[in-house]
Amino acid sequence: MLIAIARRSTSLRTLLAVALVTLAGLAFAANEINAKVESALALESRPEADRERDRNRRPLETLNFFGLKDDMRVLELIPGGGWYTRVLAPVLADTGQLYVAIGTGRIEKNLLNQPGFEQVELLGTTDNLRRPEGSRFYTVDDFDFDVSGLDMVLTFRNLHNFDAESRAKINSQVFKSLKSGGLYGVVDHTMRHMEPANYENRRRIDPVLVIKEMLDQGFELVDYTDLHYRADDELKYEVGRRSVSGNTDRFTLLFRKP
Repeated sequence: MLIAIARRSTSLRTLLAVALVTLAGLAFAANEINAKVESALALESRPEADRERDRNRRPLETLNFFGLKDDMRVLELIPGGGWYTRVLAPVLADTGQLYVAIGTGRIEKNLLNQPGFEQVELLGTTDNLRRPEGSRFYTVDDFDFDVSGLDMVLTFRNLHNFDAESRAKINSQVFKSLKSGGLYGVVDHTMRHMEPANYENRRRIDPVLVIKEMLDQGFELVDYTDLHYRADDELKYEVGRRSVSGNTDRFTLLFRKP
């Protein structure tokens, strides 16, 4: 009996040691990615206008929530002026890879030709984005990212710009491009659930609808966070209004490809 107790004690000590080593490794990895994100945020090349939005957009906390690691292959969708591109590219430069796709015209012209962004890979889906005359939504034609095995896809405040058919095309291609276990992080302006479309909510989207559309594509909902919750956003004004701009309530969701 004493021998059995001793064996159990040894096994417990071994398990505890393994757990401590694992936790130490995770802590080191978290500290390392935090340091890289903070370094990217501190780069002198970042425009002052970008820095002024750091407190509101909380990039360090957001990227931590999404589980970003510096050795990942990451696709950023609809990068706009490159606010997040300027953060992601330096973080992934050494051991990872950043791709950008859809609506990349501005960063092609103003950012990707600058030092430090030479390794960002532009996927061939630039010319298929358009907004029909009189429509409130953009549409995309059928396309393929022509990349596979991605670790992560990110998009920030973009899905609201597209009609349902185009969102389905985009999300389908995201699913196809991710590896099994790959992550899809989404941030967007919150629309009141089930509210009919109108001028004031035209740049918002119902998070419940987003979740349903992702589940329909085969994604799993992993988690959500209140990082961008704003109690004083009444969800009834257009996001560009002076009283709301920069202080919209935004949902932040993380999905996974099984």
